[in-house]
Amino acid sequence: MSDRILELKDLHTHFFTDSGEIPAVDGVSIKVHKGEVVGIVGESGSGKSVTSLSIMQLIPSPPGKIVSGEIDFKGENLAVASEKRMKKLRGNEISMIFQEPMTSLDPLFTIGNQLIEAIRLHQKITKKEARKKAINMLKLVGIPRADEVVNDYPHQLSGGMRQRVMIAMAMSCDPELLIADEPTTALDVTIQAQILDLMRSLNEKENTAILLITHDLGVVAEICDRVVVMYAGQVVEEGTMREILKDPQHPYSQGLINSLPKIHEKEQKLYSIPGVVPKPKMGRVGCNFAPRCEFAFERCFHENPDLYPLGNSRQSRCFLQDDGEGEVKKHAKADIGG
Repeated sequence: MSDRILELKDLHTHFFTDSGEIPAVDGVSIKVHKGEVVGIVGESGSGKSVTSLSIMQLIPSPPGKIVSGEIDFKGENLAVASEKRMKKLRGNEISMIFQEPMTSLDPLFTIGNQLIEAIRLHQKITKKEARKKAINMLKLVGIPRADEVVNDYPHQLSGGMRQRVMIAMAMSCDPELLIADEPTTALDVTIQAQILDLMRSLNEKENTAILLITHDLGVVAEICDRVVVMYAGQVVEEGTMREILKDPQHPYSQGLINSLPKIHEKEQKLYSIPGVVPKPKMGRVGCNFAPRCEFAFERCFHENPDLYPLGNSRQSRCFLQDDGEGEVKKHAKADIGG
């Protein structure tokens, strides 16, 4: 796919705490193309949200800081962009939908006031024109009685409605890239499906690229073209949605897939990956996933694996993919799901 709009190149975002330096994002490289929906998946603590906040330069500083790497947005490195430049980009060319809509909307102002402010901040139009556009955006995201809702306060709306308002606000300036951080987490399943349909519809109509942060593989299957699996601040696997869900190569990806309930099995004990995500630390030796991996062997604890290319932009950070360990790879594949 051509027309690359965003590329993270070996991004490192660290937090400097009393306990020492913490590499929350540890050498992440991700590409997003125009009109593409890319999902970033992983457990809590894997670095997904910190990656998205790094792109927007919204990492709280102190203690956080982008220490190295590039955030290439249409040829411009946002990692070194000034706050003045980022204010022009945020909400205009790059928008973000946050996880909890109630805390993202100001309870003291009406929905209309907040939408109008976002629109007029980036577009030279009158307040009357901005109000008209705000109402049209609310209609676009499926909010009934939009001309009345525009006068409501956030607490008067349901969680699903508030999330629709957040999407309307994010899309109001026709961004080229939309970052959605767990946009359906706080919603019930029915509203979740509506929000995902809405995001896919906007993606198709406006050709907006979407970077979707989630831990829900069901969401990934519903909307994503390509998937990046993160673990302990690193990308451990990347591929198309079908490749990752049908034939995961990294043991962590396999664990995530295996932990999904199987609809055809009536009596089953749900699988869970043993252990927890390790706390990031500087100078870690060995594979981050090795302590939880059923296929780990000696090399995994003494060397740091690279991302091994598997063809067609697919890659996996696992020694089982190393040509020099062919027998181990064959053995592991035979055991998976067995």
